[in-house]
Amino acid sequence: MSRSPALLARSLAFNALFYASLIIHIIVALPVLAMPHRVHLRFIRSYARTSLWLLRVVCGTTVEWRGLEKIPQGACIVACKHQSAWETFALYAVLDDPTYILKRELMWIPLFGWHMRKAGLIPIDRGAGLAALSRMTTQAKKELERSRQVVIFPEGTRRLPSAEPSYRPGVAHLYARAGVPCVPVALNSGLFWPRRSLMRFPGTVLVEALDPIAPGLDMRTFLNRLQNVLEESTAHLIQEAEKGRQGSGVSSPVSTS
Repeated sequence: MSRSPALLARSLAFNALFYASLIIHIIVALPVLAMPHRVHLRFIRSYARTSLWLLRVVCGTTVEWRGLEKIPQGACIVACKHQSAWETFALYAVLDDPTYILKRELMWIPLFGWHMRKAGLIPIDRGAGLAALSRMTTQAKKELERSRQVVIFPEGTRRLPSAEPSYRPGVAHLYARAGVPCVPVALNSGLFWPRRSLMRFPGTVLVEALDPIAPGLDMRTFLNRLQNVLEESTAHLIQEAEKGRQGSGVSSPVSTS
């Protein structure tokens, strides 16, 4: 799809509204910092759903959730592919009480960081090696004891759709010590919300929760299984989106390599 003036205008309009919504939610929710966690969670969910609504109305980008019934009630690990900023907020729209593992620098942003601390998000110092993994796991286990879903991006950073996988040991370290199921989540968000770009493309983001991986596997076996099922399912979702565009006579919005 060419980057037409209309497409650019819609993308810029969405970004302006998206960040305006973020700022409004951050400011309006400041008194909620003194309230119970569940009240604060409602504001985060409101922001996530508002963002998805804006994306649909302004850019024509919808979402199809698949396999949500496979996500266990209560504590579990959600190992999600990471192609875009989209999944950093969108999962709040469907998970009961998620907490994300994220780079600690985000916690230092004024006001925004206050809300992330209130939400019980889990910072990790990616340069601190095993000590960081130990601290991350300790805090994640505390959140799991509260029956929360710990969301982790196994590759640690955003990757282009169909990029060669680069899974890190953090997710296996957490799985081995948490003793809870791990739900792989595949998606193709990078086709419609490309990383490091202001462009937002119309279409349907496909998100699929896969069969949970039960606790008890050794770390190597777990990581291999996680990578295999995530990469295979993600490839299928990307192909499905591409076939849909070819069938409608519309070319792919972004490169998948």
